[in-house]
Amino acid sequence: MEILKNKILELIKSSANNEKDFDALNSIFNLHEQLQYATNINQMAEDIFLWLKKEFNIDNVVFALFDINTNQREELLVEGEDFYLDDEHSCFFIINTHTNLNATVSFSVASNVHYQIMQSKYATIEAAFFQISPIIQNGIIKKNFIESSSLDSVTKVYNRNYLIENLTKHLNLSKNKKDEIYFLMVGVDRFKAVIDEFDYDAGDRVLIELAKVIHSNINEFDMVARLNADEFLVTIVSSSSEFEAIQIAEKIIKDFSVKKIIVNDETNQTLLKTTCIGFDTLHISKDEEITNAIKNADIALYEAKNLGRSQLFKFADLKEEDTIDLF
Repeated sequence: MEILKNKILELIKSSANNEKDFDALNSIFNLHEQLQYATNINQMAEDIFLWLKKEFNIDNVVFALFDINTNQREELLVEGEDFYLDDEHSCFFIINTHTNLNATVSFSVASNVHYQIMQSKYATIEAAFFQISPIIQNGIIKKNFIESSSLDSVTKVYNRNYLIENLTKHLNLSKNKKDEIYFLMVGVDRFKAVIDEFDYDAGDRVLIELAKVIHSNINEFDMVARLNADEFLVTIVSSSSEFEAIQIAEKIIKDFSVKKIIVNDETNQTLLKTTCIGFDTLHISKDEEITNAIKNADIALYEAKNLGRSQLFKFADLKEEDTIDLF
């Protein structure tokens, strides 16, 4: 870090008599100012890419976060063609944020001439990354805070409050554009038996795999939240009809029923589980309440489980004689 600090100090010193260094310094502070307006770390990654493209004609960039505690890497932005870090014309830079997450920026150029030009200006890139590292750190801290307060710690899906808050915003924006939103209450059949026969870790693995199956069947605009021990609420906002939403629910049930879940790493023991789904439709034009739709989907899930394994039940099909006092 001391070396990088010296890079920008040298640039500041030389900029007094060198027009190119002055332009480089001005470019760095323009990037610094631009990043201060970014609303999240993803926008920062985009701004850094645009800066590299504009100033150095670099098209192939990967911006990622590396968690030193878990040794996991999350790519936030990938632009241009694929490349390897050991390619002849690639560069790799770490923005140390003094947290468990460091930002990594890797980039590559196509020709040896371009690479030599970039290397001649590499000190400017190093100085820039040193200057913007506090902003990147704040962006990562903000990302961690948002995720820790809005995501379920086991399955990494939203919690109830976050889903309702964002769905409410969606409803306010989509009035007069969309009339129906579909609610799926997804519950694991006989989930307690998993805990009793194995342990809570096995139960978590079941939930994680169910979350993956749900995500693999829904659109990026749909949302998933974990409500309690084994129940997930899915809001389908992307489907244009109830028929399509029902198809998604049936696909989730089918895909999860054949999912082999490893419950013992040493013996490779696997487990097959099933799920039931309660279904309800929220009619926006009728000003129906989100909380009522959630309650209805939950009642429908209860009825689905009464029918057996891998069942789907629509709240609209509930007859008066079917209802019971749940409280």
